[in-house]
This record gives sequence, C-alpha cells and structure tokens, in this order.
Amino acid sequence: MSTEFQIFTSLRYDPTLVQIPDSSLSHASWNHKNRSPLYMLDFHRDRMLRAATHWGWEAAVTALSGNAGLEMLAAFILQNIAAEDQDGPMRVRVTISKNGEMGITSGRVPATPLSNLFPMQLPRSGSGSDDGNEHLPSKTPEYEIVIADLGTVRSEFTHFKTTQREMYDKARERARIALPDRKEVLILNEADQSVMEGSIATPYFWRNGNWITPTVSKEYSPRNGSGGQDGTSRRWALERQVILIGSSR
Repeated sequence: MSTEFQIFTSLRYDPTLVQIPDSSLSHASWNHKNRSPLYMLDFHRDRMLRAATHWGWEAAVTALSGNAGLEMLAAFILQNIAAEDQDGPMRVRVTISKNGEMGITSGRVPATPLSNLFPMQLPRSGSGSDDGNEHLPSKTPEYEIVIADLGTVRSEFTHFKTTQREMYDKARERARIALPDRKEVLILNEADQSVMEGSIATPYFWRNGNWITPTVSKEYSPRNGSGGQDGTSRRWALERQVILIGSSR
C-alpha cells in the first residue's frame, strides 16, 4: 500500500437543497440554517478535519478549521464546479493533501427526494414503500447485497476516508461489481467476521424492531468499534436516533 495518499470526502451538490431554509425540515440542521446546494457540508468538513488532525497534517488542519475553514470549503467547491453543470445534482469528490492542497472532481447523479436526504425515520422492515407517510424515504432503487469473500484488517484507512482504497476496490472486483451496477458488497472485519462497512455505502440492519448500524468509534481505535468509516450519514442518523448502534454479525 502506498505511503502517499490524500484525505477525501464525497458529498452531494443539489440545487433543491437551497429550498430547505423555507421548508418545515428544521431537523436538516446545517442545510436548514444555510441556503446552500451542498449537502451536510459541516459534517463533511468535520470528517476531513478529524482525519487531518489524526495524521498531524498541520497545513490541512489550518485550512479546514473553524468557520473560516467551512466557508473556504464551500467557496472552493462552488468556484470549481463548472457553471454549465450547476443546474442539476452532482456527486462532488473533494480531496486535501498533507500540505493543504485541495482538488475536486464531480459527476452527475439522479435526483433524490428531500425526504430521502433528511429522513425523520426509516420504513419498518417488510412495510410498503412509504406506508402513506410523506416523511419516510423511498425504498427505491433496490440493490443486490453480497458478502465479501475475504475479511479486511481494520486500520486507519478503514476508519478515515482516503485515497487508499485497495481493500474496497479489490472486494468489489472479486464480487464483480462495476458502476453503475445496483450491487453492493459488505466488508467483513477479518478478526471476528462482523460487518465493518459497505464498499461505497453505509449498511443498516433490521434487528428487534429497530434499524442498527455497526459500531464506529468516534476516534480511530485498533480495538473499539467495527473498524468501519467515520461516515456523515451514519453520524446524522445516530444523532437523531433514526438508527441505533448494534451488532453486525
């Protein structure tokens, strides 16, 4: 595995998000307080900052810290998305290096209802698509889920999101997944065979009447938690008790 890597985060750019401050979605937090097309920007900044702090990347920490860091990140993204692409939703990948240099790539993604982006609860297992509740997210599209054939050793690179992604790429290759396949592979912790993470998505499981997700320690630990990523959507759902922590075996 290469010693040269960058920290990154992937977030959604979506013009419909600017409607949230005028809506009833007060639980949308940063997006309800800030008229921005950038989804959960504060959580994405936080995950990058925690990773930079962990590795002692002083220039990156300085760039990302405080309100100035958040404003810098927003300005960098908006200034570097091509104007002709800003009329629809995109997946934006932002990187930062040890010396604080930033990069960006983006690509089109499908439209998604706001209820899917900021759910107040998740549908019960076995229920209909929305049970008549406008606040429940849609269950479509559906993905085929497979289990990785080999376990993965937990590390800093399974906890933080970086360009060191060999463990995920190889798991997807062995599962014969290629974008835009609607298929995901669950990564297993080599030590105990519990589910650590998805290769590109956060897994939730229905257990005893609740949705649960594998435990992830707040800071990187070689012992605590499943070893999975410090994810943004997981953090948001846990803080609002949309999901709970539980066993992933």
